Amino acid sequence: MIEWFFIPLAYVVGSVSSAIIICKLMGLPDPREQGSGNPGATNVMRIGGKKAASITLLGDLLKGLIPVYVANAFGVSAEALALTGLAAFLGHLYPVFFSFKGGKGVATSIGVLLGFSWWVGLAFIATWLLVYKIGKISSLSALCASILSPVYAWFITGNIQLAGASVIMMLFLLYRHKSNIQRLLAGQEG
Repeated sequence: MIEWFFIPLAYVVGSVSSAIIICKLMGLPDPREQGSGNPGATNVMRIGGKKAASITLLGDLLKGLIPVYVANAFGVSAEALALTGLAAFLGHLYPVFFSFKGGKGVATSIGVLLGFSWWVGLAFIATWLLVYKIGKISSLSALCASILSPVYAWFITGNIQLAGASVIMMLFLLYRHKSNIQRLLAGQEG
């Protein structure tokens, strides 16, 4: 029964906006009101530089990793683990503390995948880095890594629940990046 406790807890943890907190602590503008208006590491980079973006990225990654890691340490079922990861991810996208308007979810999804399996998370990161090295476009890198993440989850873990959670995260990431996809198709994303 305790395993179901981790799901709402993960949503609350995911709802904490690293971007908003870091910008406030560093005296930067609210990322929801500057740049792209997205409370994520890429927009924080635009308005506050590498240090602020790196801290934001780490915070977003950890809020996906920690709930899944802790739930896994308690030996929850694969189903509860998958739902815990999804809850943290959805908390980032639709945070209860910020009128349900959150970031795009890339870093938090990486944290969730690392919590499912270090190898799955590292495969996502390696794909992101490879695509970025070739194309120099962050959104394209995130989209390619996201599309491949369910494949990695399935082949590395062999677990249908974790692979299914990866599919759901991938679909949300594609939806949240729809404007980036339109710009990529038009050759305007840089």
